[in-house]
Amino acid sequence: MSQARSGVRVFQDYGRDFHEEADVVVVGSGPCGAVVASGLARAGHSVILLEEGPPFTAADFRQDAAFSMARTMREAGLRATRGHIMPTMQAIALGGGSLVNSAICVRPPDFVFQGWARNFDLERTLRADLDPHYDAVEEFLGIAPTPDSVQGRRNLVFREGCEALGIGSEAIRRNVRGCRGSGECLTGCRSRAKQSMDLSYIPDALRHGARVLTSLQVREVLREGRRVTGVSGRVVAPFSGDPGAAFEVRAKAVVLAAGCMATPVLLKRSGNLANRSGQAGRNLQFHPGIGVMGIFPEAMHPEIGATQGMQSLHFLDRGFKLETLWAPPAVLAVRLPGSGLELKDRLLELTHCSVFDAIATCHRSLGTLRIRRGSLDPVLHWRLHPEDAAILGSALYEMVRIFFAAGARKVLPGVHGLPEVIHSMEEAEPLRQHRYRGADFVLGGNHAFCTTRMHGDPARGVVGEDGRCHDLDNLYIADTGIFPRCTAVNPMLTGMALAHRLAETLADRL
Repeated sequence: MSQARSGVRVFQDYGRDFHEEADVVVVGSGPCGAVVASGLARAGHSVILLEEGPPFTAADFRQDAAFSMARTMREAGLRATRGHIMPTMQAIALGGGSLVNSAICVRPPDFVFQGWARNFDLERTLRADLDPHYDAVEEFLGIAPTPDSVQGRRNLVFREGCEALGIGSEAIRRNVRGCRGSGECLTGCRSRAKQSMDLSYIPDALRHGARVLTSLQVREVLREGRRVTGVSGRVVAPFSGDPGAAFEVRAKAVVLAAGCMATPVLLKRSGNLANRSGQAGRNLQFHPGIGVMGIFPEAMHPEIGATQGMQSLHFLDRGFKLETLWAPPAVLAVRLPGSGLELKDRLLELTHCSVFDAIATCHRSLGTLRIRRGSLDPVLHWRLHPEDAAILGSALYEMVRIFFAAGARKVLPGVHGLPEVIHSMEEAEPLRQHRYRGADFVLGGNHAFCTTRMHGDPARGVVGEDGRCHDLDNLYIADTGIFPRCTAVNPMLTGMALAHRLAETLADRL
């Protein structure tokens, strides 16, 4: 259905090749791109926001995980790294990852930014420098801690276990308004409580005169000397990607916010643009995550409650963050041990389960990204470093401790080389001495960054602290690719804060 009346153009609105002009064209409508588009439109500049995917409404969402992922995620949600095979999901929809993520908004601690400054020659990107931008984003989105009324039992047992052990924990701050605790973040929030970009920053950009064009696949950034002049590409059909009419958007400045995987591909396809440093597509980092399931004597009713409602930042200095987690049973089932009748019995226990996960800060585990012939989907190579595998092993042990402190009767660690089921802390003791290898873990890595990293030295990074590419006068990048290193916590809020700063800077330069 056409959404032209709302100012959003969709696939059905294009019939022939076309040309547009604006002060700024922003490529990518996820959290970073949407913030930039809103900020520049509010400043009075003409803005065109481009998105390859379609818009979704509540009527489009289905709780069927496979169906949903096939429609909202690149490569049908099956994208994975090579080397160490790890799934990694990136969205293709108006609003980007904010449509399907868990709405987690966390500010990194000071030591993250101190490390950025020390190791990457940065002078204006300390936590204090970004706090005003965090404040602005949090106020606009109504970011607040998840209340107990929508936590559900499976989230609250995490807090109980942490309290019993003297481990700090807290309700996760999320960009939601009126959350009902339906646990449907991954497949789309049917109550539309999650303040994804299509409900928040993109409508704000539209109210201030921006134009939003969906179903447009950008294939090239156009360049003349040290300046870029716009972008070009093709209209693509939703879900199939079949190409249609050609388009070109000319602009005084271009902002790439296509994500840390799509942006370097676009740079490479545009004549290895902005890559004098050779860093575009390198330094790929993730927050590799592991999930652990605990089974309790009483029913947890895990389908009730915020998808991710509780967290612990207690272990950040040891390299990991702990969270609660829920996903559709079909997604959880692939992590359960056994088959046949044994697997059926495991599935019957889901009503009594809670799931915790850990995401690890893995500075030693680096990857690369290269172009795949005939496709805009990248080839990803990445390996988990042995020392980072040890960090995940430590996180696993702490999650097991919390489960038993909360009253779990058994825990399923889901790690090769360990027992499939652990019934007590005595049985868990081998977890402390186990020599973990990357191949032992069933990992997921949906937080990705650093492929167009920020660095004060143009010979060692792609962009400077203002997000402008070192090699060009008017090309900017605003996505998690510009992180010098990972953030130790969920990256969305930091990406938006940096995008908010970029919008203010660029608005003054135009």
